Amino acid sequence: MSTPIHRTSTRQSAAVLTSAQQRREGSRTGSTSARSTEHALLAMQSRAGNRATTAAVQRARDTARDPARDTERDRAVENGGPSAGAKKNYRDRIAALLDRFKKNLEPIDTFIKGFQTPTNAAFTQQAAVSANEGLKHSAAASGTSAASGNLLTEAAGTVVSGMDAYKNMKDAKKHETGANHHTAKKKARTKGADAVVGAANSGSYSAAFAKEVTKVQKAADAAVASEASGIASASIGAIKGMRSAFRVGGAARKYKEVKNLGDPHVVHAGSLARLNESREQAGWAAAEAYVALDAYWAHDGPERLELVSEAIDAAWEAMGEARDAAESLHRAEKDVEMLGTVQGYAKKKQLTKMGKETVSGGGESTKAAAGIVTAVAAGTAGLASNPVGWGLAGAGAGLVLGVTMYKALRAATKRYEEVHHPERWAPKGETPEEAASRKESLKHALKFWKKVSKGERQAMAREIYALAAGPDISGSGSTTAEMRESARSLLIALKSGPAKHKLEPEAWVETLNDPAKTGDWIQEIAEQLASG
Repeated sequence: MSTPIHRTSTRQSAAVLTSAQQRREGSRTGSTSARSTEHALLAMQSRAGNRATTAAVQRARDTARDPARDTERDRAVENGGPSAGAKKNYRDRIAALLDRFKKNLEPIDTFIKGFQTPTNAAFTQQAAVSANEGLKHSAAASGTSAASGNLLTEAAGTVVSGMDAYKNMKDAKKHETGANHHTAKKKARTKGADAVVGAANSGSYSAAFAKEVTKVQKAADAAVASEASGIASASIGAIKGMRSAFRVGGAARKYKEVKNLGDPHVVHAGSLARLNESREQAGWAAAEAYVALDAYWAHDGPERLELVSEAIDAAWEAMGEARDAAESLHRAEKDVEMLGTVQGYAKKKQLTKMGKETVSGGGESTKAAAGIVTAVAAGTAGLASNPVGWGLAGAGAGLVLGVTMYKALRAATKRYEEVHHPERWAPKGETPEEAASRKESLKHALKFWKKVSKGERQAMAREIYALAAGPDISGSGSTTAEMRESARSLLIALKSGPAKHKLEPEAWVETLNDPAKTGDWIQEIAEQLASG
């Protein structure tokens, strides 16, 4: 029995032989297209995509075993739960392997979507116009490679999203209320939608793969396959475009709610004025106490020592009140500044999300239009390519590629800062880790499969929680009631209020004042800052 590798090799050999035969036919007719730049570029694209995919599979296979997870499994066995521990460990290892595999494929997928597919469309258009069968065959072979790479990446992502959705669904049921419940429920809903869209997209790539294969084999039903692929591409593009539109709407609503909270400097101008007045009164009281103390020192009566002692106590108490009033004012002013900063950050995140989703959705909608044009062209004129479809496909791919590259660059920059400037976003009162060298930081920045865990968003989440938390939380005891109420209003605007957590307002406030739930709250706020 031949292995899958042998079968793949056979298919590749058949494609090579077919291509070679086509080149010989072109040579006999005196055509020079077989040795053209277009053929070389298409062949290079196909080979590069195949080699990159193979390398990604090997990297994922090499990281399949995780010593930390093996240790966890051994510990579970020692604790008397071998079956449950092994089952959970096995599922987690599969999920981690697939996730790593998908992330290794994503750069290849980006190259295919942004460069190889639009280039194939251009060469297909050129081949149709010039009736160049050799170029048409080479473009179809390159398209087969591109569609297979897209399909592999999308299928892996679909499985990972499905497993994540299932895991978070179980977590949401386990945590019936609170921040953990809301975080898990939101992730389950998002990952579930990702899995559905991924499954539909896998079907679209399967149709694209079938279309290119029929072109390579010059099958009689190539026009039907091309029409089906165009319809599938248009459908999935429309779905993705609609999803982006919903995300833009969600981000816009969240932005509006945060903006409606108002400028903290204006909202808390009255409370700051009252605190300043209290500070001034306490200062005058302290000054009067010292004047009285000087008067008693000058008194010559027998009760002089008793009066001086009382005046000293009064002056000491007045100074303490003046100091406390000044500290309260200073803390309130700092809290107002911080509240303004976190509100500005929350609005910026929503605006950024709106921009990215608008561009991405526009790209998907353009690709959907290209699919419609392709389907119409295939149904009315056989396999004749349409320059409008090629232009739309290229424009859509360019928009999506732009968003993808922007996200990748931003993530790489954050990973670099995370290790090169660890003191920038380190938690207050915590000694930051030693800064990595520039070389090590650049290496860390290129680890595209790793998420940023100590960045600006996490720091802002800690600041919001510190303002909204109760007096039992370290560092939050001196926050004024007005400031705490404003910070909790911000949480509600970020969709982290009592209703979202399935809690009554009193119980919700208690969770904010529970030190054991600090980590859960910070994670919840960080998630809500990033989502619409």
